Amino acid sequence: MKLFYKAGACSLSPHIALYEAGVSFATEAVDLQSKRTAGGADYLAINPKGYVPALLLDSGELLSEGPAIVQYIADLVPEKHLAPTNGSLERYRLQGWLNFVGSELQKSCGAFFNPMAKDDWKRAARVNLERRLTHLDDHLQDRDYLVGERFSVADGYLFTALRWIAPIGLDLARWPHLLAFFQRIGQRPSVRAALTAEGLG
Repeated sequence: MKLFYKAGACSLSPHIALYEAGVSFATEAVDLQSKRTAGGADYLAINPKGYVPALLLDSGELLSEGPAIVQYIADLVPEKHLAPTNGSLERYRLQGWLNFVGSELQKSCGAFFNPMAKDDWKRAARVNLERRLTHLDDHLQDRDYLVGERFSVADGYLFTALRWIAPIGLDLARWPHLLAFFQRIGQRPSVRAALTAEGLG
């Protein structure tokens, strides 16, 4: 398998999942401006969507969209319990959290990294983020993980999104349970390995 990624982008989430799974994989960085891979390939010929992450399977098929990719990775190694069993209520809860992080955190954070975003858009995004972070802080006040009693791929995705909070001018210290989660997940060997591999460790 090969993960196409951009350092620090949402592709960090499946990068973490791959290390958690302990499977064999390769990586290739993508320049999202030029749409060229580090090896010089036309990324649009690989993934017509033009963004990361994308996971090239050994079969030659391509998976895109982070939440789908991390569930695929989790299902490769069910004994590691990176996602609840398919069809269970807990699996649907995991999918709910993956969608929440993608639609409510990642999209709101994106406004601050978009040079075309106007100030009113950023103000609205900040208000939305503060509400969503408060919800997450409440959820995590009496638990270590988003779903169940162990780390799941949803936790890796949330950690990835929380890395963007400080650069946009918010202080996670306002949400102490969320800050504790971020620090705790950040110490996992898989997370440290992915960050180091992306030049962020």
